[in-house]
Parts: sequence; C-alpha cells; structure tokens
Amino acid sequence: MRNMKQLGMSVVLVAAGVVIGVYFSNQPNELPSVTKTAEAAGGKVKSPTATAPDRYVYYPGTEELKKDEIRVVCCGSGLPAARRGQAATCFLIECGNGEKILFDIGTGSMANIASLMIPYQYLDKVFLSHLHTDHWGDLDGLWAGGWTAGRPDKLQVWGPSGATEEMGTKYAIDHFIKANNWDYQTRAYKINPLPGQIDVHEFDYKGENIKVYDDNGIVIRSFPAIHAGDGPVSYSLEYAGLKIVFGGDTYPNKWFQEYAQDADLVIHECMPTPEQLRKYYNQPPQLAWRASGAFHTSPPAFGKVMSMVNPRHAVAYHFFNEEGTRYEIHEQIRTTYDGPLSMAMDMMVWNVTKDSIVERMGVSTDEAWSVPGSARQLPPERGRPDVMTDAIRAGELKKEIFDAQGKMMREFWKKYDVPLSPEVKKAYGVE
Repeated sequence: MRNMKQLGMSVVLVAAGVVIGVYFSNQPNELPSVTKTAEAAGGKVKSPTATAPDRYVYYPGTEELKKDEIRVVCCGSGLPAARRGQAATCFLIECGNGEKILFDIGTGSMANIASLMIPYQYLDKVFLSHLHTDHWGDLDGLWAGGWTAGRPDKLQVWGPSGATEEMGTKYAIDHFIKANNWDYQTRAYKINPLPGQIDVHEFDYKGENIKVYDDNGIVIRSFPAIHAGDGPVSYSLEYAGLKIVFGGDTYPNKWFQEYAQDADLVIHECMPTPEQLRKYYNQPPQLAWRASGAFHTSPPAFGKVMSMVNPRHAVAYHFFNEEGTRYEIHEQIRTTYDGPLSMAMDMMVWNVTKDSIVERMGVSTDEAWSVPGSARQLPPERGRPDVMTDAIRAGELKKEIFDAQGKMMREFWKKYDVPLSPEVKKAYGVE
C-alpha cells in the first residue's frame, strides 16, 4: 500500500467560509494548485502546516473560556459496572470565571478527570446527587490523589440529607474518613493534614429549588429526585445568564418538570431498554424492566421529560453507549422528543454560550501528570506524632541506601535549597 507522502495529497477544508489548504507531498515547499486557485479567488490561504479547525475536538488546556461561557465535560456516562471505555456518572462544569464544579464522581471517573490536567487546587467542589457508588465511588481518588498532587485546602462536598441521619451525606463522609483512617493518618504526618480533611455541606433533600450554593456569580439549587429511596436530588447551576440542569438518577417527577424549565443544557439519565439490560447486562427480566423504567428513566420516558422541559439541548446518559445499544435507545427517545440531543460518552464536551451550544469530543492523554496551580502545598505539620513505631523503623536499611541514593539526593537538595533536619544532614554528609 502506497503511503500518503508518496502519493501526495491536497485537501480543502471549508470552515466559516474560509478555504484552508492542507497539503502532503514529497516537496513540502510546493503549494498545490488548489490553494493557488483559492488564493486567486480571494480566499485566505494559511501555511501548509496550519492547524485544522477545532470544531470537532477539544484539547484540554488549550482553550480559555470566555467570561460568559460554560464548558461541561462528561467524565463518566455509564453504569455501576464501570468498564474501561466508560466510567460511572461524573460531569465537570467549568465556568468562565474560573470556578469548577463536579456533579457526582462515580466509579472509574477519576482517571478521566485527571486526564484534563486541571490543577487539583481548583478541583475541590463536589456536589453529590445521591450515595450510590456509581455516583460517588471515586471520591477516594480525588481525595487522596488531589492531596498528594498539590491541593492545598480541604475538599468541599455538598449533598442531601436522608430520611434518617445515617442515610445522609454527612454520615457517609464521616464514615468515609473513618474507613480511610490509616490513609489519613499516614498522609497527615508525611504531607499535611489540612488537604485530607473534608467539609460537608448537607442540605434538606426535600427542599424544593433551594439555594445550596451562591458564590462568585454561581448559584446552585437543589430539588427532590425519585430514586430507590428518600434522599436523591437533582441540581441546577446558573451562571452568566446560563442554566445547566443535572438530574442525577431519577424517575420522571413533577419537580424536574417545574425547575428544569428554561435551561440551556439538561443532563438526565436514560437507561438501556429492558431487553438490553437482560441481554447485555445480565439482569433477570423482573429486575430489567424495573431498572429501566420503574426507579430509573427509560428512553421513551427521557424523551417525554425533555419534551416537557424543552431545553436548548438535551443530554442522555447512564447507558453503555455502543453499537448494540445506542441506536435502539436513540429511536425510543425519538418517539417522544425531537429536539437537540446528545447521546453521552465519556469525554464528550459541550461549550455553552447564549448564542450557541457546541458538542465536541475531548482528546486527552492516557498518561497525564498533575499540573501545578498558583498555590503551594503546605509543609508537614510541626509536632505531629509519627504513626510509625521504632520497632518497624528499626528494620530500615540505612547505610547501604544512603550510599546508593546519596549523590542524587544531595544534588536535588542543592538545586531547590531544601531545608534539612540535622539528622538527615548527618546521615548524608551534608555540610
């Protein structure tokens, strides 16, 4: 098969009425006739190595938002049995003022969040719709990952109360910290305890359109959802005259019908059909029909809800988006809704302004590192007791390891002027 360079190719891309010539040839300095023709016709000619238009993809970290713009990134669109191609529920909302809000952080979603290479100091606000693990199962990744990668402050978590105290968000987070006590205590000593703490902002799940957040031009409201038991909620976010609604998990209900009106982007669950849940998800028939349309929202029901709230753009999520499912789900939605629609996939991105809503796919690396922000991580807390006993520490190989890594360490300390204790200086022969 001949390769593209041997063949030579000329491609014309038309974007907003501008002709852009893209050329591959053995003679890289030679302009093809198509671009000469465009130039003669008065079109704008760019370099043969010019970038392609960005209308199809979003490259994280390359596009600054306008002040009156919102970017929504789907970091998880799937089901509780998360798989490599789709994590469970998570949507990142980025506002033009720099604020970033996570709506849910389901199992597997943290890898997608990390791939966006956002400094962890800005990823400190999480709003939970409810406490199923496919909606908060990766909180541990954000908690510990952000702590070790430079988040300087506490994590902030908002979530609903429950019918009883032990069914609420505060109870869940308190016991999350207890379950991760070994992790917390060891990192608190080695790094600093503050970023490992979580402030919980619990609110009444029965509140109708109540304001649960109001800061820096962003207002977030909560209203009840119907799913599995008392406690789940849906959210709306308002910023710069724009409104984003996130449903969480919910059966269609009167609150959503009322409070999702006039929204620019509405994100609502849309489960697979009962037959798909039976065939692909290995559910017995008596569970499949209920999971699809009794305590979740089925595709035709999703369409009906969208027809009732009439958003500028609707987003369906909470299904495995693949060849075996997407077409039937789409067809079922279209039996009751004919408006603008996205079938969500992980890393799908929407840029929302008053003039347009643009859907693209995010393209990011699988090998992202954390990115520094403006804040510096706090030093270890003085006087905090070591959680390792002398009996265990006595097993350290000291002289051999000091000799092995001494040169590397001394060069590093000198380069960054690292303050050292007298004991470390003595062990490594530092003057």
